[in-house]
Amino acid sequence: MPAEPFRGCYTVLVTPFTEDGTAVDLKALERLVEYQITEGIRGLIPLGSTGEFLSISPEERTAVVETVVKAARGRVPVLIGTGAEDTREVVRTSREAESLGADGVMIIPPFYSVPTLAELVHHYDTVAKAIGIPIMVYNNPATANVDMTPEMLAEISRIPNCRYVKESTLEVTRVRDIVALCGDRMEVFAGVLGYESAWLGAIGWVAVCSNLAPRLSTELFHAAAFEKDMDKALRLYRQLAPLLPWVGGPRYVSGTKAGFKLMGMSMGNPRPPRLPLPAADVPRLAAVLQSMGLLSQVARLAAE
Repeated sequence: MPAEPFRGCYTVLVTPFTEDGTAVDLKALERLVEYQITEGIRGLIPLGSTGEFLSISPEERTAVVETVVKAARGRVPVLIGTGAEDTREVVRTSREAESLGADGVMIIPPFYSVPTLAELVHHYDTVAKAIGIPIMVYNNPATANVDMTPEMLAEISRIPNCRYVKESTLEVTRVRDIVALCGDRMEVFAGVLGYESAWLGAIGWVAVCSNLAPRLSTELFHAAAFEKDMDKALRLYRQLAPLLPWVGGPRYVSGTKAGFKLMGMSMGNPRPPRLPLPAADVPRLAAVLQSMGLLSQVARLAAE
C-alpha cells in the first residue's frame, strides 16, 4: 500500500510491559498490532505520549520500532514518536525510525525549554533536512509547555517535510483555522476531538480510545470525515462516548491498560511515576466495556 497520503483513524499505541515492569513485552506488542489491523485501524503510532515514550530506554525504543514495523508488514502506515528535548536526539531517533522502515515520524516540540517560533522552525527544519519521510508535528500544549497556534503552524508548514499536524487542544475551531492558513501544505489529524474535528476539515484522528476500540473509532471517524453521514457518525459517537473519560485526562495510560487487562489482552501496568488504575474504578470501567460489547468481542477474536 502507498505510504502516503496518511488518512483516517490511527492508534497511538500503548507500550506493553512485562508484569514486573522491567521489560517491554514484545510478544504482547505483536498481538496488539495484529488486533489493531484486524479490526480495521488505518495507521499505527508507537512511542507517543500513550506509549510512555519518556519511560523507555534507547534499546527498548529500537526494539519497539522494529517490532511494530515488522508486525504491520506494510499493511498500514507506521509513524514513530520521536520527540525529545534535544534536537540532535530527535534527528537520531528519526533517522533510526526511517532506517527501520517507518513511514513517518510524529514529533512533539521540546517540552522544557519553551522554544520560540524561530527555535521551533529551526528544530523542525533541522529534523526535516535529516530524513526523507514525512513529519507529523504534534501540538499538545497541555504536556509540551508550548502552544503552536494556527499562525505558528502556518510558518512551520513551509518546511517541505512537515506535512501533517496532530492538533490536541480542546479548541476545535483550530482545525478550521489551520486548514485556512496552511492550505495543502499541512493536513490536520485530530488529537482529541476526533468526531468534532472531522466536520471542520481534519483528515485523520490520532486516537487513544482506538487502542481498545479500533473498529468503532475507525467507523466513527470515517462516517464523519469521508462519508459525511451525520446520523451515522452521531450514533457511533454516542456508542464510543462512555469510554472517552477512561482514556482521557490524567488516566489515559492507566485506563487504557486496565481496559486491556479486562479484555484479556494484558499490556502490563504503566511505569512509575504512573500507577495502575485504582482498584475502585475497575468495576465501572468493566461495565463500560461490557456495555460496548468489547469484552465479548475480544473473546470471540481469541477463539477464531
